[in-house]
Amino acid sequence: MSDLYPWLEELWHKWQNSLGSDQFSNVSLLNAPLGLGGDKLVEQLAKALMCTKDKVSPCGLCHSCDLMASGTHPDFHLFKPEKEGKAITVDQIRLCNKFAQESSQLSHHRLIVIESAHSLNESAANALLKTLESSSQQCFFVLLTDRLNLLLPTIVSRCQQWSLPVPTAIEVTEWVEQQIGQDCPLFVAHICNYEPLQAKQFIEQDWLSDYRKLEEQFLLYAHGEDNWIELTSLIAQQAMLSMTWLWYLISDAQKIHFDVCDPQLTPGSVKLCELLSYDKLYQMGSTLGQLRRQLETNSGLNVELLTADWLIQHKEEPCS
Repeated sequence: MSDLYPWLEELWHKWQNSLGSDQFSNVSLLNAPLGLGGDKLVEQLAKALMCTKDKVSPCGLCHSCDLMASGTHPDFHLFKPEKEGKAITVDQIRLCNKFAQESSQLSHHRLIVIESAHSLNESAANALLKTLESSSQQCFFVLLTDRLNLLLPTIVSRCQQWSLPVPTAIEVTEWVEQQIGQDCPLFVAHICNYEPLQAKQFIEQDWLSDYRKLEEQFLLYAHGEDNWIELTSLIAQQAMLSMTWLWYLISDAQKIHFDVCDPQLTPGSVKLCELLSYDKLYQMGSTLGQLRRQLETNSGLNVELLTADWLIQHKEEPCS
């Protein structure tokens, strides 16, 4: 029996069928947001491939399964950035290529998993591509990413691509409430991009209180209150999260202008729609998106200064 999350089961059954019929691709690419737990699916695949008793489900009893449990199986190799935010280097891929050329020691197969595959630098990507083009039938590669657009097209074209199905807001909410025994408002799934693991963290970290404070202050700002200093400070406390939440709030208010009233929309979006025109909301959302990308790609920037500038920029015209 597997301990997979329920939204992973459907794809896992497809993989099992491919394994059972010897049709599983030697080079696979799993495109999955981090909050869907795609690494657990790849882990289950690794256990199944390494097991010497059953080629579609790990038995959990053989020597290979014991080695997988202890993280010491000689035919399984995992590569990822050595530090968060860093690239996967060409030296790492050279070692990866060396493993790919060796013979299996215990299992019938070798498996090489590359997490955050979008982090491959150019030299590493080119070195990997050469190996993927000539990989043996006994060696499997699985690339895992949540940023498919950053991978070299030549690598993507060499892989069989898989994507995880995204759960509905109701499915996310029910799972989170079952896991933690607390209420989870429906809009939480929405602002967490329908990623159950992220929604679970949202409730466990009490980000719900933080969101409500942020929404309250932003509505005061939109109403014309002179609270941009307080709002700037509040956003800067956890800038990327706060800006993501505000982006959803602003986007939801735009939807309501077009009579889209889904139950999972952010609670303050109706009021925000009443306070700001669609054009104003569009301008704010567009510039907020630009600010988020600027902060993501450039470290060391003054978050409070840039946030204040964004708020003042849109305060120059009446917010009504």
